[in-house]
Amino acid sequence: MTPAAPPAGTAGSLVGPGAGPLPVGPDREGFDEWAAEVRRLARERDAVLLAHNYQLPWIQDVADHVGDSLALSRLAARSDARTIVFCGVHFMAETAKILAPDRTVLVPDLEAGCSLADTVTAQGVRDWREGHPGGIVVAYVNTSAAVKAESDVCCTSSNAVEVVASLPEGPDVLFLPDMFLGQHVARSTGRHMDIWMGECHVHAGISPVQLRRRVAESPGAELLVHPECGCTTSALWLVGNGDLPPERTHVLSTAGMVDAAKRLGSGHALVATETGILHQLRRANPAATFEAVSDQAECRFMKMTTPEKLLRCLREGLYEVDVDEATARRARRAVEAMVAVGSPGGGE
Repeated sequence: MTPAAPPAGTAGSLVGPGAGPLPVGPDREGFDEWAAEVRRLARERDAVLLAHNYQLPWIQDVADHVGDSLALSRLAARSDARTIVFCGVHFMAETAKILAPDRTVLVPDLEAGCSLADTVTAQGVRDWREGHPGGIVVAYVNTSAAVKAESDVCCTSSNAVEVVASLPEGPDVLFLPDMFLGQHVARSTGRHMDIWMGECHVHAGISPVQLRRRVAESPGAELLVHPECGCTTSALWLVGNGDLPPERTHVLSTAGMVDAAKRLGSGHALVATETGILHQLRRANPAATFEAVSDQAECRFMKMTTPEKLLRCLREGLYEVDVDEATARRARRAVEAMVAVGSPGGGE
């Protein structure tokens, strides 16, 4: 299997087993033996192992590549591996299948869904179009293949502003499914849009009250905020009010956070997103201090991929994710329309 080069515009967002030192301690007992077995089975199956930034530390550390879902899917499509094992949630595996339809795509747990992706259906998109003839649908990559297929163009959290700014004036626009990201894009572009009222339950749970308290406790820290967060508006309000210096406040995708970590030196950052990202940030820059704005910001779906389930996935070929050809073709057009706007950068 030939390792794939990172897709253009994503090199900084992807890391592998050699990116930074592995942590040591009691929670690493048995890791080396388990990892050796995982990699042996992966070689036998000619599989590339992909792990999202929010996965458990052992899963991240054994993966061939760690990053956000779209960058990982694009990288897998460039690999010559016959099998893609996606340690993430279901829509991510679907995206890999859309971009690599000739490969076998496996997920260790079929029940690993996404509360955000589940807020919108293909029928919901069709219903909106009936009331808005000629309208344009912009779909965040955190959506099912069926929803992507009903959309005109996809976007990531790092290029959503660029994608919406590129749209022609006149037609109605629906942005889906994340309302916080949609509000951020509308604020940044000045474009009036219908915004789907969906949310990630983890990001929505990071409250403005928590953010203000943590900022007050660590006045010198950088602030890294994911645009899906319910506290994003509050962070920007603190900047406008002079309570946060704009040069230390950053609204970033997960890939953007990893890149920011590398530039932090020995500094301190408060991180408003799912806590799994802290493992990657600390590996990217062991000299810096990274703390979660909310220690409760943990996605149970992301943590459903366990070391035992990954072993079973590789041993038994469980579980395969498929996307029918017609849906995949239409969804691929929406992804390609995004790429035509410019570099998709990081994903979620």
